[in-house]
Amino acid sequence: MANLVALTPPMGWNSWDCYGASVREDEVRGSAEYMAANLKQYGWEYVVVDIQWFEPNAKSDIYNPHAPLVMDEYSRLMPAVNRFPSAANGKGFKPLADYVHSLGLKFGIHILRGIPRQAVAANTAILGTAYRAADIANTNSTCAWNTDMYGVDPAKPGAQEYYNSLFQLYAEWEVDYVKVDDIAAPTYHGGEIELIRKAITNCSREMVLSLSPGPTSVAMGDHVAKYANMWRMTNDFWDRWEDLQAMFGYAHAWSRYIGPGHWPDADMLPLGRIGIRSAWGDRYTRFTRDEQVTLMSLWAMIRSPLMFGGDLRYNDEWTTSLITNEEVLNITKCSHANQQLYRGDNAIAWTAVGEDGRIYLAHFNVGEVETTITTEISKLGLSGRYQVRDLWVRQDLGVVDHSVSTLVPVHGSRLLQLTGARGMQQNVVIVQGGSIER
Repeated sequence: MANLVALTPPMGWNSWDCYGASVREDEVRGSAEYMAANLKQYGWEYVVVDIQWFEPNAKSDIYNPHAPLVMDEYSRLMPAVNRFPSAANGKGFKPLADYVHSLGLKFGIHILRGIPRQAVAANTAILGTAYRAADIANTNSTCAWNTDMYGVDPAKPGAQEYYNSLFQLYAEWEVDYVKVDDIAAPTYHGGEIELIRKAITNCSREMVLSLSPGPTSVAMGDHVAKYANMWRMTNDFWDRWEDLQAMFGYAHAWSRYIGPGHWPDADMLPLGRIGIRSAWGDRYTRFTRDEQVTLMSLWAMIRSPLMFGGDLRYNDEWTTSLITNEEVLNITKCSHANQQLYRGDNAIAWTAVGEDGRIYLAHFNVGEVETTITTEISKLGLSGRYQVRDLWVRQDLGVVDHSVSTLVPVHGSRLLQLTGARGMQQNVVIVQGGSIER
């Protein structure tokens, strides 16, 4: 069953934001080594090779139309050896996966829905069957932004066997995570999703199934939560305020589907150094520091999977602090009842319940002026006195019995924890930069 894996949101690194379609083995190994040395203790564990690992001539995030791809005799794409030298002699990703596993981490890959067009043109075989590529292809089903694949017709004999052969290969490589693209939007390909889920079951290896791109239709929520472990709520998310502002609406719409084994995915974290080989240019994230805190606070409060997009090896102290705050990460790992509490013109509040009954409260300012946001504790279903703690500042702020007010910067947020408290009553706490204004 899909929901027996990814019981907490997957956390890891994906190569797309910094290397586009062109990541090399040395870069993957370097990122894995950094993660093992610096992040594994905080729960970061997946190392994911994104799109076009089968294309020898990929150079950036711009796709080469109708590019020659590396493929075996059974219509299955294989790693390009000039970019992944350990894949030589038909070894595929097994040596790289072995190295990642030796570091105590998990290994993932990206694939595109369907069967290679060049397999259909050559009418190559489907492993273990009398069927061939042209027998199962739907040549009317193509990706709008990549020319590599035709869709597979789920009704055709041999379609399941083709997907079985793919995931048996990935099981032999000891892959732990598969991101399938061109499958959740703009058209939701439910038939192929079911073929893939059955193929994962048949291969007898646990794998996280991630679906892209978005926005996935909320109308398909019951289906996608049954068959996938994570799915994109939005199209590609980049370091633009308008993308982050829009995420609040998507997150609210999908919040009832948050749960063990099935996670609405807000996409990668475009933090640190990104765009190293990108048409958008090599840069550090364009989000302000306040916006970066908002991003991490929202992703935590909605329990989105956390896939870091920058090259980890260039992280500065600030960026590292964002992804190693155990109190914040604990919301991702352990909370429940995650939901939007209210939304005004520019003020948004989210809440969640943590271990031992602690309450998480996030105030977000999506406006263009600094503002004070106030939440009455009765809106949280609480009464009595509660100790308030700022999770980013890592400081206890005081005791409240009526309401919590925070001064929130432009595009910023305050992430608070409320726990039962004894002692002096304090009717209102005003939080300013981690201090209390009484």
